[in-house]
Amino acid sequence: MRRWDVVVVVGLAAWVTGPRVASAGQGHDHASCPHRPADAHGAGVDHRHDETTGMAPDTTVHHFAITSRGGVIRLEAASVADEEGRDEARQHLEHVAESFAAGDFSMPMFIHGRVPPGASAMARLRDAIRYRYEPTDRGGQITIDTSNREARRAIRDFLRFQIRDHRTED
Repeated sequence: MRRWDVVVVVGLAAWVTGPRVASAGQGHDHASCPHRPADAHGAGVDHRHDETTGMAPDTTVHHFAITSRGGVIRLEAASVADEEGRDEARQHLEHVAESFAAGDFSMPMFIHGRVPPGASAMARLRDAIRYRYEPTDRGGQITIDTSNREARRAIRDFLRFQIRDHRTED
């Protein structure tokens, strides 16, 4: 057999047996595949967020908004009846507001596995940024406000990153 013939035969054999090999592990779908790289980071973010806040992603609603003077971080229990989740969200956001005001961004660095864009500038410009925590019916929110142009750019970079990494589609 010539070398080209061997390549064709091996390729044909792989093509013919490919579907059988793929279907041999019935009961597995693409969503549960452990080799699916697109979701590996998101799953890690969800796990570390749950570990940090005590709130699972499927029981919470997380939103980020960009405003003319900064932005808003909102975390709430998904269910109106979830009073424990509401209280955990409030406690977590109060802590986040205090930490950010002190220039401490270690929590989002842990959750996201890296320094979020804008965090270093927000820490450096902490005296120019105001963080105001407010409770909501199902949790709470932090309003981030500044008149400093560089701080506003950093806040927007930080919030855009949060939107992407938490997959909130805000």
